[in-house]
Parts: sequence; structure tokens; C-alpha cells
Amino acid sequence: MTEPSGVSIRDRLKGLMPADVKVLRLVGDHLGSLASSDLKARCAAGPDHDTGQWADRKRALTAESSSRWAGSITKATHDQWALARRSQLAHIHSLEAGIATITHRLSLPVGEKGKKKAPGGYRNAQEWFAKTRRLHLLQDRLEQQRADNQAGRVRVVRGGKKLLRTRHNLDAAELTKAEWRERWQAKRRFLAADGESGKPYGNETIRVTPDGQVSIKLPAPLAHLANASHGRYLLASRVSFLHRGEQWRDRISANRAVAYRIHEDVQRKRWYLTASWTTPPVKTVPLKAARTGGLVGVDTNADHLAAWRLDAHGNPVGEPRRFDYDLSGTATHRDAQVRHALIRLLHWAKRHGLAIAIENLDFAAETTREKHGRRKRFRNLISGMPVAKLRARLVAMAAELGITIVAVDPAYTSKWGAQHWQRPLTTPGAPSPAMRRRRWQLDDAP
Repeated sequence: MTEPSGVSIRDRLKGLMPADVKVLRLVGDHLGSLASSDLKARCAAGPDHDTGQWADRKRALTAESSSRWAGSITKATHDQWALARRSQLAHIHSLEAGIATITHRLSLPVGEKGKKKAPGGYRNAQEWFAKTRRLHLLQDRLEQQRADNQAGRVRVVRGGKKLLRTRHNLDAAELTKAEWRERWQAKRRFLAADGESGKPYGNETIRVTPDGQVSIKLPAPLAHLANASHGRYLLASRVSFLHRGEQWRDRISANRAVAYRIHEDVQRKRWYLTASWTTPPVKTVPLKAARTGGLVGVDTNADHLAAWRLDAHGNPVGEPRRFDYDLSGTATHRDAQVRHALIRLLHWAKRHGLAIAIENLDFAAETTREKHGRRKRFRNLISGMPVAKLRARLVAMAAELGITIVAVDPAYTSKWGAQHWQRPLTTPGAPSPAMRRRRWQLDDAP
């Protein structure tokens, strides 16, 4: 299971003066235009990009900003290009999986039922014919994506493709042109600075003191707007970081690196400051040691986490627990629901000194429409399960509390549990756990 790589906290910039907002927008627009030109240069370089080209890009930006701003911009654009490349490869793999599934189903007689792990033929001749046309469509898309990948071409939009497409459907989005333009400009601003250990408070570009005072190093063309020494602009707002504030203060007091990002929420008319830093690698614990104090077996479902405490031998103890979450509504609401369910689970495990064993689920190949056909409700059910987000969030939160996480095959929870254990354990007269262990010992004896 992937280790947590960092921490991110956020606080609102309250009490900003109109002059502060004006300066933030000017700086963000100026750096955003530099980031757009740098992203264009990075995409043009393609996979053959080297350290020499990176240095050239940084020198070109330094004259219009500063060395540290240029370093943050080049790193951010390189990460954006790398993300686009990974997404491109994931799309290619998805197309290959869909083509393989359609080809298999077309090779079967119409109406043939599927097997346990393989889909059957199509229902009728009409669906079979429609899928032959879709097969050609997917093959054309795959050929185009492979050509782009080999040529090193990626398609990236600063501000997001979704918001860009909204420009052509303003009536459906219930936005005016001015409102859309305001959101577009806010998304394309760049106000992010990487941390630097050894510098005052861990960041020389966006500096936040322990008492919450925020100041920004202005780019060279905007240095005349400074209201503090050394070309800095001091904001009227102060931040406190109620969540993990003590960890943040400990870091900046020791001048350890902290990265900051300032952004505007146009819909709420608010400005936010996000602080982030990396965490040390999590120590690996042997499985035998993790099982010593007992485990909590966790099963991931569409609307809840099912947990049952297990002893060192794997036998259930007490009654099962259920931690519900509601995945309807906005993304913010869904994220809060998942976080709240995990907090309750972790606090329960912490009170009893237990490690957590969770299913290592992977639905990458299960969400495709080519495998499940018209079973839209089933596909939506699987797609809606926040498996990757929940797993990453669980590992990160457990690391902060010192709780061990064990990733297990789903066979040991859902599949084999229902197939081999549910009926024997619920049948009257079934052998007790101690008797079953005794039988295993006798069977394994020489």
C-alpha cells in the first residue's frame, strides 16, 4: 500500500484590504502568464527534455520574476506535463482493455452466457453490429493516442478543460461571460512557492511567521508595489491553521521547508492559503508483529465501512462495527463524509491498540462499460466507490496516529469469507474456533 507522502493544511485569508486583493491578482496574473509560456515550452520539448533545457527555461523566467519564482514555475509546469503523460498512458491502457473485451465478446455466438471471470456474447444481432462499429471507433482513438504518445505530444489546459468547455455552454452553466471570465482568470493565476530548508520560516518567497503574518516577495516588474523592505508585500490578513497548527509552527520555527499556495475562490469571494510539506517514510512493520495485538478487518462498500475486530489468530471478537458515509452531493461533501468515517474508524482502532487490515481493491478493469454492458447501476456503484481516495487518506491519517495498515487480498474478506466461512460459522452445531485450530494442528502434524 502506498505510503503517505505529505501533509496539506488550509486557512482562509480573512480581512484582506482592497489593495491586498489588487496586488494578489496582479502578481498572480503576471506569474500565470509566465507559467503559460513555460508550459508551452515544456510541452514542445517533449520526452527529450534535459537539465540544460530546464536551466534555459528558468533563466528566461528569472528576469521577469525572481530565481525562486522561476524555480517554482518550472517545477509546477514539469509536474503538470508529467501528469498529462501518465494520464495519456492510462487512457491508452483503458482503450486497449475495451478493445480486448469487445473483440472477445464479438468472437462468441450471440446470446451465449458469460463465465465467472469472462463476459459472454452480446444479447442480439443489433447490439453485436453496434459493437462492431464501436470497435472501429476505439481502434481509431487508440491509434491516435499511441501516435501522440510516441511523438511526445500532450494536451494540457491551464485552468482546466472542464472550465474551458463551459465557455461554449454558458446558458447550461447559468453563467454570464463576465462571471466565466472571472473564474477563468482565477484558475490560471500562479501564486505558489516551494519551501526551502534553512531559510527564514522555511520559505523565502511566501513567508508566514508563527503568529500568522503573511508576506510575499514581489516579482521584479511589480517591485514598486512593495509596502515592506526587500521588495516584499505584507498582507493585512493573518492565518492560524487550526488543523495541525502545532506541527506547522514546529516546522517553521526550525526553518524547515514548507510550500505555500494562495488562491481565490470566486464563487465564495474568499482567498485561501494552503501550506504543505513532506513527511518521512513510514517504517515497515512485520506482519507477525502487526497481528500480535489484534487486527481490525475492514471491508469497503458503496456507502459504509464494515469493520470487525480480530484476535491474533484471526477469529472475530465482539460485534461488527459499521461506519457510514454518504457519497451524494458535492465533491466537498463527499470528501468530508469519507474523512469523517475514517476518523471514527481510526479512533476506534487507536482506543483498542489495533492494526487495520483493509482490502487492496482495484476496480480499474471493472468500471469499463465493455465488460458489464447495460448494467449501468452496477457500473455506477463500482465507479462511485472512493477506493483510491479512501485508501490514500487512510494510510496518511493512520501514519499520523501511529496505526499500522495491512493491505490484504479481497479474497480474505469478501470472496472467501462468503464462500467458505459464512455458512459454516452460522450453521447450528458448527465447530468452535478452538476446535478448528486443533483440527488444523492435527492435519499439519507429521
